[in-house]
Amino acid sequence: MRLFSALTDRLREGLQKSRESFRSGLDRLFTGREVDEALFEELTELMIGADMGVSVAEAFTSTLREEVRRARVSSAEDVRGLLRRELERGLEGSAASLSLDAHPSVWLLLGVNGSGKTTTVGKLAHMLRAEGKSVILAAADTFRAAAIEQLDEWGARAGAIVVKQQAGADPAAVVFDAVKAAGARQADALLIDTAGRLQTKVNLMEELAKLTRVIAKQLPGAPHERLMVLDATTGQNGLSQAKLFHQAVGLTGLVVTKLDGTAKGGIIVRIYQELGIPIKLIGVGERVDDLHPFDPKAFLSALLPD
Repeated sequence: MRLFSALTDRLREGLQKSRESFRSGLDRLFTGREVDEALFEELTELMIGADMGVSVAEAFTSTLREEVRRARVSSAEDVRGLLRRELERGLEGSAASLSLDAHPSVWLLLGVNGSGKTTTVGKLAHMLRAEGKSVILAAADTFRAAAIEQLDEWGARAGAIVVKQQAGADPAAVVFDAVKAAGARQADALLIDTAGRLQTKVNLMEELAKLTRVIAKQLPGAPHERLMVLDATTGQNGLSQAKLFHQAVGLTGLVVTKLDGTAKGGIIVRIYQELGIPIKLIGVGERVDDLHPFDPKAFLSALLPD
């Protein structure tokens, strides 16, 4: 219970912009207003503005109309409660645990540049090391030289071995060496940082598909996680990117970062509704411990408190 409370408190802090935006929007809509069609339209716009998406917003206002007709809703507080219940329903099945059953467990981290992918790899390494796990990092983003240096720094901070080559090297060669090293050292986890940019999207997707084949050939059943790091502030563009990555490698989960930097925390609902891919982790800050397993109830408690 203490852990859950601490997580909720941190989420409340990280989701402050989104929570205040929802609260002020709902208060503005319902202060001195009749519950009529104009209000429903404005509420739909508020939800779309929070990045929940058109389908989620329209489904909710349709439910709200029915609740108003039955005289079950008459105030902003009633709407907040109903919205929370509907979002809980919309996020059913959205959370899933990370796979650590295999030894080594191989996690492939994917995402476009700027999403926080390399930082997420570092934070995951730190989390695993704090649990006493042995961790190896693979610097397979050889396209961006700074990514290798950044991962080196994270490896030093977390006490994790970093397998790397020079900038411009074949990422598949780095991955091959890393899988071999993880097996030889009997590591608990191998985290692979991949490129977020090549000359074209087609080249990038082909490269990522190649990496998964190299891993699977060496270690049948791997990679055990194919996680896309998605920047919460990118909206529809981020969703389009996730669809491409999913088509290329078959994502097992999402890591949604930078939720503290947006007033549109509703994107979490939209992501799951549109992609149907489990949300395994969320990031709510820059600190090393600001990466958390996704818990829908804790998330909604922070976004729309009772």
